Amino acid sequence: MEADLIHGRKKIRYMATGAESVPESIGIFVPQRKTIDTLRTGEVGFIATGQKDIRTVKVGDTATLAEDPATEQLPGYKEVKPFVFVSIFPIENDKFPQLRDALEKLALSDSSLSYEPESSSALGFGFRCGFLGLLHADIIQERLEREYSLNLISTTPTVEYRVELTDGVTVWVKNPSDLPDPTKIREIMEPWIIMTIVSPSDYVGGVISLCEQRRGVMKKMEYPTETRVIFEYELPLAELVYNFFDDLKTISSGFASLDYEFADYRSVKAVKMDILVHGEVIPPLSHIVLKDKAVESGKELLVKLKEVIPRQQFRVALQAAIGGKVLAREDIPALRKDVLAKMSGGHRERKDKLLDIQKKGKQRMKRLGKVDIPQEAFRQVLRA
Repeated sequence: MEADLIHGRKKIRYMATGAESVPESIGIFVPQRKTIDTLRTGEVGFIATGQKDIRTVKVGDTATLAEDPATEQLPGYKEVKPFVFVSIFPIENDKFPQLRDALEKLALSDSSLSYEPESSSALGFGFRCGFLGLLHADIIQERLEREYSLNLISTTPTVEYRVELTDGVTVWVKNPSDLPDPTKIREIMEPWIIMTIVSPSDYVGGVISLCEQRRGVMKKMEYPTETRVIFEYELPLAELVYNFFDDLKTISSGFASLDYEFADYRSVKAVKMDILVHGEVIPPLSHIVLKDKAVESGKELLVKLKEVIPRQQFRVALQAAIGGKVLAREDIPALRKDVLAKMSGGHRERKDKLLDIQKKGKQRMKRLGKVDIPQEAFRQVLRA
């Protein structure tokens, strides 16, 4: 708080957003909330702002008088930058208002959570949320499901690509399902960032190795002290959102920190990889990958999906494909029921007849059957 605040008389301004309001009430904690008439500079208390949108008031922001504002914010406030972007959709479309209310409540106690409305042709209305890492994303989704009784689907982390088409038109692609047909694409460009990493000098080798694996280009390395090193790298934003921050914390025992800012868009040889389950494309599992790593990425993903999708009464084929070309395949074997278990004897012909009936039944189920994909399968894609 910058300047004394008198209840109901003076309008206050929140310097980070510029929003203004006359407080409905002010007070202190004793330890319960107690309403008072004046809250002075340096005192710890509360303000009932009267704001209708909670995003107009940021945690750590400076409140000042609108008629005589402070020249600058108090030190220490910095808006949190999300590192992972995931789209979250309610399985039941009519639960969208509940999801919005739940995110608003979580954002009150978690200033690092950001979100904006998003719509998908396959999944309906949801939110594109920004998180500090995949662990943060998992925790938020778990809280939404447990505390607010919401059934959710989360997509793979995404960045926005700039796609130049053969007819000269430029389109912006946020979701892999929106990527145009490969025959119409002249060039795909991905966002790059300038990233600054501060780490203890003991972890220099691990940091350099991680950045090189993620297509990073070193621009500068400095030693401000003997025990501290500062790296400056250029890195594709897509590499940052795929577990980079979590991996950096792992190799540095949690001591390294990073910041980044947008640099530019650069050409990349990327393709959209679709995942087919029982011959049906599952849009939430589609993602954009590097062309030279598509086969490896597809195989790893199918192995994970094979472990989490339940077995059916028929064999289920899992395929990773680019366009009409299948790059990798895994099969989930069918559940087998012993139809001969109740037969203590009998002719061979009778047993063969029962086995033949079972075989034809499985073939019919394979043609007509649908496979339900559990939420855990989508979470495995997040970690792939």
